[in-house]
Amino acid sequence: MTEGALVAGIDSSTQSTKVVLVRASDGVVIDQASAPHPPGTEVDPLFWWKALQQAGSGLLERAAAIGVGGQQHGMIAVDVAGAVVRPALLWNDLRSAPQIDTVVAHLGGPNACAGTIGSLPAASFTVTKLRWMAENEPGRAAATAAVALPHDWLTWMLAGGPGSGAELTTDAGDASGTGYYSPARREWLPEIAAWALGRAAGDAPALPRIAEPGQVVGRTASGAVLAPGTGDNMAAALGLGLEHGEVAVSIGTSGTVFCVSDVPSADPEGLIAGFADATGRYLPLVCTINASKVLAVTAELLGVGHEEFAELALASAPGAGGLTFLPYLDGERTPHRPQATGVIRGLSSTTSRSELARAAVEALLCSLADAVDALDVTPRRVLMIGGAARNPAVQQLAPAIFGMDVVVPAAAEYVALGAARQAAWALSGSAQPPHWPAAAAETFTATPAPDLRARYGALREATAEW
Repeated sequence: MTEGALVAGIDSSTQSTKVVLVRASDGVVIDQASAPHPPGTEVDPLFWWKALQQAGSGLLERAAAIGVGGQQHGMIAVDVAGAVVRPALLWNDLRSAPQIDTVVAHLGGPNACAGTIGSLPAASFTVTKLRWMAENEPGRAAATAAVALPHDWLTWMLAGGPGSGAELTTDAGDASGTGYYSPARREWLPEIAAWALGRAAGDAPALPRIAEPGQVVGRTASGAVLAPGTGDNMAAALGLGLEHGEVAVSIGTSGTVFCVSDVPSADPEGLIAGFADATGRYLPLVCTINASKVLAVTAELLGVGHEEFAELALASAPGAGGLTFLPYLDGERTPHRPQATGVIRGLSSTTSRSELARAAVEALLCSLADAVDALDVTPRRVLMIGGAARNPAVQQLAPAIFGMDVVVPAAAEYVALGAARQAAWALSGSAQPPHWPAAAAETFTATPAPDLRARYGALREATAEW
């Protein structure tokens, strides 16, 4: 690696493109920029490309290597000329929910499905979106010559795109969220992609070449090395430097809980997504639908801003005066209750605003603690990231409910940093990603509060049939 070399990491998320320019030797951020994406659950990928050009202007030209982290699962179908067949369907586009059962049945039921693709697919998975297109847009399905994920397509565009001779590439991490890849066997299952598009097994669309971790997959017009890129959760794990025994809890609009593992997962209950990571290991992941929105909705009901909401929550005693909140506002994925709504038990004429705020924070954390339990691991500590991880009430209450120390790393663009670390890896040509010093972090401790978890669990079970 050239002394003083800079590398760029890209986070192409649902809402925006973020680019960080990083010193390859130690991960120090030199510069960064961002550009917004249009709203919606289907988007012309050219908007992402324009956002990348805008955010990357003045940054990408200075990078010796580039890596792309992208939102998982999105479906980009292209024709024989490399043109996009239809707007990309994003992970949060749920129109393919009816196709979930069709996919699971085709793969032989829950046990066989989990054993084959490592997960029970959700509507976010690419395979359900392909099946939806075959059933609802057969002309577009027939015109599809290749299928890519968002990060695959952006890496390809950086390499020259249609007509350049550049090939579509991906990595095992992002591929493991498609539903036509085997994390255990580390290979595509093209016959499933063919079936999803309504074709015979021998007529599968072209799928990106799966690159090895840290491999160079191409170069930009200016000669910068291109790393394989990966999915956003895998990039976040790489950016955090997640180690065995650590569980990452990311609290955004939805919640994700994940850890690294040396063995693949295959959960027929559908709680654990059996993903691969970006380093050759595995990244079992559990997702909750309701996370920071639980705090936002409660704060709005109370008529307060984020800071006052946190102050209210911390002003109440543990247990919120007997108030217990089940925060399944928009249905829930962990546990699987798509039709559920929120429930409050213990409300009385003496319930205070502080108790309601406290109950919402405790509910959010109990829900995420359920997700940690679903991973079926015994962590030694929790790393908490995401927007709501900055909330003082969340920080101070978390260790009591998780029952262990909670580490909150300094706010940073961890997806983009993980993509940059992968770029430095590809640039170095070494067998392992570079060692970068851990981010500054604050550790929170508290006496465990199993009674709160027990009370929350009792309400969760009592409402199971609602």
